[in-house]
Amino acid sequence: MFSRSLRVLGARANRRTLSACYLRARGLSTTLNLQTESVTNHNAPVGESITAQSNVMPIYLDAQATTPLDPRVLDVMMPYMTENYGNPHSRTHKYGWETEKAVDIAREQIANLIGAHPKEIIFTSGATESNNTSIKGVARFYKGKKNHIITTQTEHKCILDSCRVLQEEGFEVTYLPVNKGGIIDLNELKGAIRPTTVLVSIMAVNNEIGVVQDLKEIGKICRENRVFFHTDGAQAAGKIALNVNDMNIDLMSISGHKLYGPKGIGALYVRRRPRVRLEPIITGGGQERGIRSGTVPSSLVVGMGAAAALSARELDYDYQHISKLSRRLIDGIQSRVSHVVRNGDPNHIYPGCVNLSFSFVEGESLLMALKNVALSSGSACTSASLEPSYVLRALGAEDDMAHSSIRFGLGRFTTESEVDYVVDNVQAHVTRLREMSPLWEMYQEGIDLKSIQWSQH
Repeated sequence: MFSRSLRVLGARANRRTLSACYLRARGLSTTLNLQTESVTNHNAPVGESITAQSNVMPIYLDAQATTPLDPRVLDVMMPYMTENYGNPHSRTHKYGWETEKAVDIAREQIANLIGAHPKEIIFTSGATESNNTSIKGVARFYKGKKNHIITTQTEHKCILDSCRVLQEEGFEVTYLPVNKGGIIDLNELKGAIRPTTVLVSIMAVNNEIGVVQDLKEIGKICRENRVFFHTDGAQAAGKIALNVNDMNIDLMSISGHKLYGPKGIGALYVRRRPRVRLEPIITGGGQERGIRSGTVPSSLVVGMGAAAALSARELDYDYQHISKLSRRLIDGIQSRVSHVVRNGDPNHIYPGCVNLSFSFVEGESLLMALKNVALSSGSACTSASLEPSYVLRALGAEDDMAHSSIRFGLGRFTTESEVDYVVDNVQAHVTRLREMSPLWEMYQEGIDLKSIQWSQH
């Protein structure tokens, strides 16, 4: 299917030449430099020498926040930004026909990634919009019959905020707890379902700790109780094997930029049989089966489709590559740094998301020290807050451990040399920060820190 999309993308050199002549005739440059100075990005850092170069980009280990655009995806997108720029909803000329055909191919590519039918794929601006549409759309459509929703305490913030909005509208919401590994208790899920339950929304792969929920069993429970099952698949699509029919998933949110595609585009899978009805939150021209009005951004859609096709084709290779790097990172750090805890159930976890807590070290201080590595202390959507991660708190982590957590996001383009460089730097900076910590000194002297009663001033 990926090769089929490449055949459709024909080049029009004559149109590009005419555009260049038009600019030159008016004394305008055919290129546009938006930066005052160049910035060099490296892929394989060597030693400490890179610290002396102020214009060198840091090593990127924040793949849960976003992934780089795969160059092969960009190649597929370019004609639809420069030559085949028609509106896919224009039915009266070739520009529209060509882009509509490309959008249909992308829709099929995304459907193939999750085992769906192309007509079940709705294009949105991203996973946040898909999540909002799923939660609010289903709840409001069926509000005359059912008014109860079930989710978990560790969902993405857009899910939790959508549920709070619905609570203000009179809906009832149950927030399921998770165990210390971040996994829900299936018996608690069964017990929480009522005759008025309309929707269960549980994330496939957690964006902070990487735990993978048992989607197949959750879907089975929901189907037996005639309850719709929605999953936020932003961190899962293209990373782990998914099949909406085998897993009885009724709605799934997908993000383009989390699977090496462009930002600003996402998809929502909505099951047709048995049919899921929902009330649109964006109305207008009635595009996308009336669920999401607005002109479909064809270049972004084509990019997301290409990214989905690549992810489907290279899923096993990527998973093995990332698993190898994950083991190298974890073993390297834990063998050289003491009192390091990995957050999340190690038996049910996506290897590309490594969340570690470093005792006696403030996470933000470690992030600042590791200035040559792009990392996060949690979700990019909530990282501006100095509060401890609500996900780690839901796991039962103490405030000090929640504050000391760092998320390492490994991806398709991460290399072994980058991982080794990160391990060396983590060891050096954790050692230095602990030497400055009075708590570390007290711990080494055998003082039980939990027994200390701190005075307040």
